[in-house]
Amino acid sequence: MARRFFVLDVFTNQALAGNPLAVVLDADGLSEARMQAIAREFNLSETVFVLPADNPAHSAKLRIFTPARELPFAGHPTVGTAILLAKERFGDTDADQNAVVMLEEAVGNVRCGVVLKNGAAGFAEFDVPRLPRPADPVGDKDIIAAALSLEPNEVGFENHRPAAFEAGVPYAFVPVANLDALSRVRPNMTYWTDAFGGGDHPAAYVYCRQTTAHDSTFSARMFAPGMGIVEDPATGSAAAAFAGVVRHFDEPTDGTHYLRIEQGIDMGRPSMIDLEIDVDNGTLNAVRIGGQAVIVSKGELLV
Repeated sequence: MARRFFVLDVFTNQALAGNPLAVVLDADGLSEARMQAIAREFNLSETVFVLPADNPAHSAKLRIFTPARELPFAGHPTVGTAILLAKERFGDTDADQNAVVMLEEAVGNVRCGVVLKNGAAGFAEFDVPRLPRPADPVGDKDIIAAALSLEPNEVGFENHRPAAFEAGVPYAFVPVANLDALSRVRPNMTYWTDAFGGGDHPAAYVYCRQTTAHDSTFSARMFAPGMGIVEDPATGSAAAAFAGVVRHFDEPTDGTHYLRIEQGIDMGRPSMIDLEIDVDNGTLNAVRIGGQAVIVSKGELLV
């Protein structure tokens, strides 16, 4: 059976940047093992399989795989698939279109607002289905520095220190002094488990406040060797959990705050992730992730 697929570059407005994503349409009938094998074949950070929604009022049910495992939730698959499904719904048109796409993911239902503009990259923003919460603690600063091939005095800035949060997928968040330290991060697997835990997917999201773009708020890199991802160009699920880091250390005032995270710079895949947080009475009330995506290829899977 031939199954249509698309490859999109996500969290960017131009091809060959951002985070590549494979989306397999018409995935009904594929076994979990077959989906995992197809994800290994694409060998991208994530591959999405689109299935009929359990609730007929929703747009689709998604299953999301890295080359090594299935994920309950991921950001760039959500953004890219929402934009693709909106384009499939409206087809080629000169008119601008707004759409709401409701996606069923293992973490829960994810509501996405999509904006399609003629001649421009599509944009999607989704409500994070699970607010950030603390995850398993990380190792001490010396072990974390060793795992990242840095000196201990390069870990941390201002009052930021290593912490762990999750909003569906757990991450260790490691602040570093500046862009120079960020660019020199190299995973050292000898210390990785001691630094970031012995779970099935210990992942490190390394960030600093110094940026390359004037309108960015943070720069980041993400490493998840246990998930088959040596380094990820853009990580929406980590950005969602990062809202917990921002709330904990920066203590933003009540109201809505708009942040932009740049990622993938050192990989030659520049990406921009919009993070929007609502704070009410000193606590996070809502988190939204947004970004653009462009289609770069399409074809058929003959499996």
